[in-house]
Amino acid sequence: MMLDCISSVLWFCCALTFGLWGLGMGLQDSETVRCWTWRTNHNLPLSQDGDIVIGGSISLHYETSAIDNVYKQVPQYNCTGSLVLYELQNVYAMIYAVEEINRNKRLLPGIKVGYQIFDNCASLEYIISTVKSYIPIIIGGESSDRSKILSTILGPLSVPLISYWATCPCLSDRRLYPNFFRTIPSDIYQARTLAQLAKHFKWTWIGAVVMQNDYGLGAIKGFVCLAFLRTVRGENIVTDAREAALTIQASTAKVIIIFAWSLVVTELFVQLDRINVTDRQFLASETWSTSGDLLQHPATSRVARGVFGVAIRSSTIDGFEAYIRGLHPSQRPDNELLREYWEKEFGCAPVSSSSASLPPCNGTESLYGVHSHFTDMSQLRVTYNVYLAVYAAAHALHSLLSCPNTDTSTSNCSSAHQVTPAQLLEHLSRVNFTTPQGERFYFQGGDIPAKYDLINWQKSPEGSLRLSLIGNVDGFDIDLNETGIQWSTGSSQVPVAVCSVSCAPGTRKAGKKGKPSCCFDCITCASGEISNKTDSLNCQRCPPEYWSNAKGTACIPRQQDFLSFDETLGITLTTVALFGAVVTTAVFVVFLYYRQTPMVRANNSELSFLLLVSLKLCFLCSLVFIGRPSVWSCRFQQAAFGISFALSISCLQVKTMVVLAAFRSARPGAGMFVKWFGPTNQRGSVCLLTSMQIIICIVWLSVSPPEPHLDLSVQGPKVTLECAMESVLGFSLVLGYIGLLACTCLLLAFLARKLPDNFNEAKLITFSMLIFCAVWVAFVPAYVSSPGKYSVAVEIFAILASSYGLLFCIFAPKCFVILLRPAKNTKKYMMRK
Repeated sequence: MMLDCISSVLWFCCALTFGLWGLGMGLQDSETVRCWTWRTNHNLPLSQDGDIVIGGSISLHYETSAIDNVYKQVPQYNCTGSLVLYELQNVYAMIYAVEEINRNKRLLPGIKVGYQIFDNCASLEYIISTVKSYIPIIIGGESSDRSKILSTILGPLSVPLISYWATCPCLSDRRLYPNFFRTIPSDIYQARTLAQLAKHFKWTWIGAVVMQNDYGLGAIKGFVCLAFLRTVRGENIVTDAREAALTIQASTAKVIIIFAWSLVVTELFVQLDRINVTDRQFLASETWSTSGDLLQHPATSRVARGVFGVAIRSSTIDGFEAYIRGLHPSQRPDNELLREYWEKEFGCAPVSSSSASLPPCNGTESLYGVHSHFTDMSQLRVTYNVYLAVYAAAHALHSLLSCPNTDTSTSNCSSAHQVTPAQLLEHLSRVNFTTPQGERFYFQGGDIPAKYDLINWQKSPEGSLRLSLIGNVDGFDIDLNETGIQWSTGSSQVPVAVCSVSCAPGTRKAGKKGKPSCCFDCITCASGEISNKTDSLNCQRCPPEYWSNAKGTACIPRQQDFLSFDETLGITLTTVALFGAVVTTAVFVVFLYYRQTPMVRANNSELSFLLLVSLKLCFLCSLVFIGRPSVWSCRFQQAAFGISFALSISCLQVKTMVVLAAFRSARPGAGMFVKWFGPTNQRGSVCLLTSMQIIICIVWLSVSPPEPHLDLSVQGPKVTLECAMESVLGFSLVLGYIGLLACTCLLLAFLARKLPDNFNEAKLITFSMLIFCAVWVAFVPAYVSSPGKYSVAVEIFAILASSYGLLFCIFAPKCFVILLRPAKNTKKYMMRK
């Protein structure tokens, strides 16, 4: 590699020396300093005089005669070897364009354009040493390396160079190559187009075989995820192609992109054919996508069916085919190139030829019916670029030579003999015209907008491969006929080339450690999160009022959840509550029926009836907690609960106090105490104790009442609609007051526990209060820790449990005696002790 670099540097220095020396010789021989010359005019194959002469440097032969140049005089070269037919077509495209311009009365009127076209033998040395007459612009540089050398040499002279085949992106640098222009897009656009196509077909797992140079390595920069990358060196094609073929065989990538010369691609296909790899889809760069030799190679039809790629855009040149086929040496006796082609094509020597080794032609030979690279007009790609280059030069000259105004008496029109390369360079950068084919043409810096053909290698009915145009590229716009593509599988189904299958909506991509970015796992979005597009990088959390659907692709409103009458828990609690109310009613009926018996009368029948009514209200108030919460239900349920239980316990407390008063009435000074607990005061005491709870509820519900509220803190597809306690203090006061009454009642009942059994309810009240207190002490932590609607169920359960406790503890023994032991329900039995 170091030797190559040193060699290139030495060669460039040598070439620069020759160029400047040629320039100096031209300056000495010319009459003015502005004149510079092409040297060694004996290699001037085609020329035509004119007011302005356009230069052309084209490689018509690829060999030079072995002449020892000692560099003591201008080097002499003779081009030998076979005539390159497609370059010969380029030469005549240039000549045809010049003749067409000269016939055009609108473009350069009154100015005759001439040309001098030189065969540079594909030699950089010869390119630099071939100047004789004044030429302000050169069309040539059929490769990027030659264009860099030519542009560097011509740059100090401001001579524009228009290349028709140099594609290196490096030549777009106007600081290094200010005089360089081209009529072919830069390779950067080609690589960008192929990357766009790969993205369009969702190919993310692609293998690459590229040349180990700027052309190959620069082209794959647009591909961020490659299954493999194999480079091929020009000096070791067979070995590198074999290794690349084995890599393709071992890879899981089904789409392979190749940026290489057609010779490299041919050897690669041969190696793939040997190991029977025939199921790959190849993406072609423009260097080999239209290669006729490669298309007809036997290995290609087996390995590379369905090749898809970009090609230099093709166009037609009106009248050009008739012009080519009408050429004849008799019409151009001084044209050595045409005589050489005639001898090669027909195997005879034209009349004007001096060749003694071939028989003379009979004069009837014609290019009509001849099929060769020279006469093939099916794909005018590079040839059309040469044609455009001539027109670009002509329009720049037209702009330069136009008069600034129509007043001929004051105008200062430039003369064709006063044109300088620097002037032409300035006008060339601003050309903007419409070609004879109707296309708009202009330069962007030194480049033209990217225009490509999209081609497909398709199998013809005869079994051979043929090129098919299936789209085109204009800038960033791709026009593609997808239904017309024939893929490597032989079908119209687009090949799949992915490392990982796309993540469907409802999942997200998670990269695999140590793998390229196109290799990933698909992770299902968590509950409450969604992804609504393919290959999402992240899952989005739904708003609080929404939740993800089952597939995780959309946020849907969360279902409002509350304790309803139609669910199992609600039905159970409702049944238990109604059963309690029915039992309470039944006890009330029994007590009412036996109200004159000693058992009922001895236990303060008025308070007993009031207690039964309050217990029934306790059972029924639990039903208010079931169903959809509303503004009024939220307010009523807590008030009903608090007041009902306050009334119940107030009744028990007054009953206990009456029992204590009755058994203390026999003591001296107890008259006032008994008087205080008469029937009227008993009712007043109950009302007073209950009214305190009523006041608490009124204040609470007036200041900060419970309101229906969605509990969004709990995650899940359901959101609880509950009665939110805006004021915890209010609810605490309600429970606290009930607790205070219960504790007071328990204390009084405990004090009266040793009074005579037949007249004493104290034991029953004590036991009922213990159950009541135990239930509500357990209620507090259970209520706080229960989520959603279950907290409501806990409160209902506490209400029902404590209500059943009071009902059965107070009234079950009495009902048992009244209904099943009537003998004990007598005054004699009651007064026994």
